[in-house]
Amino acid sequence: MKAIITTITLLTFFIVSSITAQEFSGKAIYKTSRKSSVTFGKNQKGITDKMQEELQKRMQKMNQKTFILEFDKTTSMYKEDVKLEDPTPRVGSGKMVVMSFGGSGSTDAYYKNIKQNRFANKTEIMGKPFLVKDKLPKYEWELSSETKNIGKYTCYKATYSKEVENINMSMINGESKETKTKEIITTTAWYTTQVPISNGPADYQGLPGLILEINDGKNVMVCTEIILNPENAMAIEEPTKGKEVSKKKFDKIQKQKSEEMMEKMKSRNGIEIGNGIQIKMGG
Repeated sequence: MKAIITTITLLTFFIVSSITAQEFSGKAIYKTSRKSSVTFGKNQKGITDKMQEELQKRMQKMNQKTFILEFDKTTSMYKEDVKLEDPTPRVGSGKMVVMSFGGSGSTDAYYKNIKQNRFANKTEIMGKPFLVKDKLPKYEWELSSETKNIGKYTCYKATYSKEVENINMSMINGESKETKTKEIITTTAWYTTQVPISNGPADYQGLPGLILEINDGKNVMVCTEIILNPENAMAIEEPTKGKEVSKKKFDKIQKQKSEEMMEKMKSRNGIEIGNGIQIKMGG
């Protein structure tokens, strides 16, 4: 009789585990921050050191955002938790212009299908909607035995390095200048096997557990809350709107539009940000 009860108990356990695996879903909240990509030359007319310091603080605040990753075993959706934005900061009597060339808007939606190794990113460039579809990026993660706790989760360290090209475009006295530099960037991830999905924020994935923290030296993403199997879980639907392009094609269009904007800044006084202000694009 004891053997029969044990068999029934084990069978029940496996059935429940199977159902739980099929219905597994969750939500992870990430706080993100990015180093400001706007720098100022020294001794700018009308811009004091105090103004520059205040502007840098405001830029830093603008680069601090909250994102939500909704997921199940094989798919996910990553979107910004949009809130009412502060009025555009001003320096002196001139309005600060913040330029965006796509890929970071509040309406972006990044869909991942881990099982099929592909993504669909609904984004825009200067107001024009795009749907970027391609294979998921492949990360050559190096796993480590080093651990730390993030909230109640035990996390393991993983890193990968790659060479990137940074394009620095500046506008000085109405003249645009472009310089290119290369650097090796090492990205550090912390993941937990307590949430058994190979997923993470933005386009990060490929580890044996949910990524709770990412730091590449310029961007930091940290998970602050995880809700597993929420009662009102939303269906994860792949975005369909926007001009469909590959990642390579999108990057080409993005670069072209940024160059066009720099030319407009050069020729139109109303758009020029000011002498010595540098806008860094890339990385």
